[in-house]
Amino acid sequence: MANTLLLSLIFLLIITLLHPSHSSTDAFIYGGCSQIKYTPGSPYKSNLDSLLTSLVNSATYSSYNKYSISSSTQQDVINGLYQCRGDLAMPDCATCVARAVTQLAPLCPQACGGAVQLEGCFVKYDNTSFIGQEDKTVVMKKCAPSVGYDPEVMGRRDAVLARLGTSTGGLYRVGGSADVEGVAQCVGDLSSGKCEDCVTEAIGRLKSDCGGAVFGDMFLAKCYARYSTSGAHAYAKSHHAGEHDEAEKTFAIIVGLLAGVALIIIFLTFMRKAFGRHGK
Repeated sequence: MANTLLLSLIFLLIITLLHPSHSSTDAFIYGGCSQIKYTPGSPYKSNLDSLLTSLVNSATYSSYNKYSISSSTQQDVINGLYQCRGDLAMPDCATCVARAVTQLAPLCPQACGGAVQLEGCFVKYDNTSFIGQEDKTVVMKKCAPSVGYDPEVMGRRDAVLARLGTSTGGLYRVGGSADVEGVAQCVGDLSSGKCEDCVTEAIGRLKSDCGGAVFGDMFLAKCYARYSTSGAHAYAKSHHAGEHDEAEKTFAIIVGLLAGVALIIIFLTFMRKAFGRHGK
């Protein structure tokens, strides 16, 4: 039974590696942890496990949810939420949240608060009250190098970002014009007014910090705004060509190792059964 389970796990891992479609939603963007630590085996640890389990389960049927777990002592109270990108199907949302939760433990060991933003979802927990509160702290920004200011492209970019800044778009907002695409989203605990205020702040910082860059990402604590132009694709292709080759080499090595382990397990299982039939 143990061998069968191990073989199944190896098979699932190989299938996952052979189908890396999750990269579009599970790519790591940023993470952060509080400096306060909890004691292993404490009530807070138990509450944290319950909270994260609730987040993962909820993501199978809802793209956003929040939970609070009370306790007899204030130090053991914990709050948490998750938010999936607005265009994700529920299976992809559930997968993304589950992956984000698995990254929290190694990223924030024994931390009383932690947050992970993947390409397709956001997960956060803390023992302080943050749900429903606006937070425009810059947690991550990324701007491509400016390769010359194109007034026409930047004019379309500014128009797209301006439309993203209106409250009529809801929590998840997308827009485009010719070769320019933009997207913005707020965490679901914000009111429409707070969401618009947060997105407006993100867009303002994006334009001032990234200037004429071919793409830009601005993540605040409770919202983000992003844009890309046709020049972003050329930049990404040239910038990541070497990384892609290295990734392919690493992938081939991993698949080879896993296949070797699987063959060894199958051989040992066969030999054990063969000797067993001969009474040896």
